Amino acid sequence: MTIAPTIKYEIFIAGDIQQAKQVCREFCFAEGLCVTVEPVTYIYTGGEEEGVRVGLINYPRFPTNKDDLAAVARDLASSLMRRLCQHSYSIVGPDETEWISRRPS
Repeated sequence: MTIAPTIKYEIFIAGDIQQAKQVCREFCFAEGLCVTVEPVTYIYTGGEEEGVRVGLINYPRFPTNKDDLAAVARDLASSLMRRLCQHSYSIVGPDETEWISRRPS
């Protein structure tokens, strides 16, 4: 048995799940990483759209620290934003939630 501190990040982004899975496959292959990809439906004032929730954990077999895992989550989320042609995403971490947007202010 191996134990590591619990650290979890989730990326929330709209877009096609099949494309998101491909982006994650390529990213994980290059980085040596494992993520979860789940379908999500976003319901908001005046509409709804489909997207994904991508999960990253501090996997005890290859433990890391909070800052390094956050950096990986940000890199993956940025790749997803570009490849899914989205303008924004959120990353939910153990201490805070970040919303990143490339929309003009």
